[in-house]
Amino acid sequence: MNIAILGTRGIPNNYGGFEQFAENLSVELSKKGHKVTVYNPEYHYYKEGKFKDVTIIRKDNPETKFGNAANFIYDFVCLKDALNNNFDIILECGYGSVAFSYMLLDINKSTIVTNMDGMEWQRTKWNLLAKKILKISEKIAVKKSHYLVSDNTCIQGYYKAKYQRDSFYIPYGANIINKTDDAVLTKYNIDKDEYFLLISRLEPENNIEIILNGIIKSGTKKKVIIVSNPSAKYGKKLIKKYYNNTNVIFVGSIYNQLELDTLRLNCKAYFHGHSIGGTNPSLLEAMASKAFIISHDNIFNRSVLKENAIYFNTINNINNIISDFDNLKNNKNSFIENNIQSIKDNYSWVKIANQYEKLFNKLIAKKIIICN
Repeated sequence: MNIAILGTRGIPNNYGGFEQFAENLSVELSKKGHKVTVYNPEYHYYKEGKFKDVTIIRKDNPETKFGNAANFIYDFVCLKDALNNNFDIILECGYGSVAFSYMLLDINKSTIVTNMDGMEWQRTKWNLLAKKILKISEKIAVKKSHYLVSDNTCIQGYYKAKYQRDSFYIPYGANIINKTDDAVLTKYNIDKDEYFLLISRLEPENNIEIILNGIIKSGTKKKVIIVSNPSAKYGKKLIKKYYNNTNVIFVGSIYNQLELDTLRLNCKAYFHGHSIGGTNPSLLEAMASKAFIISHDNIFNRSVLKENAIYFNTINNINNIISDFDNLKNNKNSFIENNIQSIKDNYSWVKIANQYEKLFNKLIAKKIIICN
């Protein structure tokens, strides 16, 4: 098959979940002998034409000039180019800034599959106008896309209930860690099992303040390591708020997989505060890294973790968890073993790539039958 993956900030990943998804899926599909192309913005640091046998096509994205609005232009340009390149399948990662292009271009030149991600319009970082546009984009993407993929069964149910539209359920993936480096702990001046870890974008819906306030309220002297890009307005606010607390340490973004794996494996507990969206990539990676997980209690996280985590909703929940941690950690080994088995059974990147390959073959065969 000739497959294009669009809608991300490019590979290799140096941004977030969809970029990690595009990198792993494209590489795995390429290993299977398919021709895979990923569209990168021109500003991406990686300038080669190939990445592990995956073809890279670069297009200009004026994001530095126009902010998020530039993504509408970028996605239009990428989709237009892909439609003229005779791809069998075009996989769009997300709908927010590409949906309007579905109405402006002849998308029937190829088979468009949209991975709908979560309910983007619920994110608190968007103002009322942006939320309204995202709701419209969601409706257009559901109506116009040839096929939909939901990464979580709860998201799948949402699209079925709201739009009476079926979608294929395929989650994100992760790989069980096989290597760590204790020098990473030295680099960040921390000791094994002596720190809490949080890897997240600094956004309100990720419940960072609830987690930090609960940990501080507990009186623990353990460090809290926060891995994230602090450049956004809310992130700067958080850093300023907790600047004088020596236990709270913002280390910035980390994209080195070995460092991330080492930090997750050796933490006392991993906090996952995401409350909006489907199957979160950082949660799967925490599971695959054998971390003891303390998760925000919502249907998305529970659908992945089941009963293999400690759950919270409030500052007092966090306080009580930390205060009673020695008793709660009795479940640690069984939680970790169950989560590792879940990764093997449901979320390995090889398995996810197999599911996408099977789906794409099915859709191409269906199109051939219709055309004939």
